[in-house]
Amino acid sequence: MCGRYTLTQSPEAIAQAFQVKQHHQDPKYNIAPTQMVEVVLHNPVRGDREIEQLRWGLIPSWTKDPGIGAKLINARSETAAQKPAFRSAFKHRRCLVIADGFYEWQLQNGKKQPFYFHLLDKKQFAFAGLWEQWESPQNQKINSCTILTTTANELVQPIHERMPVILQEQDYDLWLDQKVFKPEDLQKILKPYVSEAMTAYPVSTLVNNPKHNSQDCIMPLS
Repeated sequence: MCGRYTLTQSPEAIAQAFQVKQHHQDPKYNIAPTQMVEVVLHNPVRGDREIEQLRWGLIPSWTKDPGIGAKLINARSETAAQKPAFRSAFKHRRCLVIADGFYEWQLQNGKKQPFYFHLLDKKQFAFAGLWEQWESPQNQKINSCTILTTTANELVQPIHERMPVILQEQDYDLWLDQKVFKPEDLQKILKPYVSEAMTAYPVSTLVNNPKHNSQDCIMPLS
């Protein structure tokens, strides 16, 4: 499960990395479910990429209760193409969820200890995401997203059995291309990230409270 992550890179770095127009955002050290998050979508009209803000927690278009989104912050990559809540989005509405780190918790002496994971080069990356548009009877529209997960790599496994799918940069176009839907091709890129390219360390329990959003959340415990 991925229930918290970070996005602290500069707007310039993000724009360059994802080939999008610069989008201002303040550093986020503790992104939590139901918050608005930055994602990259493919614009079929212009044929380029764009950044949008979507609510984290996918709300299926057919549901009557938008509150279900808080329970659908993750989707298992192995089964998302078949699950009623995700299969339409998996086929037609895939996105890149921009991040530069994520948290997982390990049970230690009856307490949950948070760990922070990021790439060795500390750069931004993309989670494989799905998005959906929900509309209420009163014509209220909510665009929302979920993050795909896979089995944990060797670094994450001692902390948690699952991890978010971090896509390789060369796979961004395939994941965003709405004209391509071969489940077997997509499944090939939904795999654990190379553990040797990542690092992790324990951090303060400040991150347990989504109201905390400061650099202290990612500082290593002394």
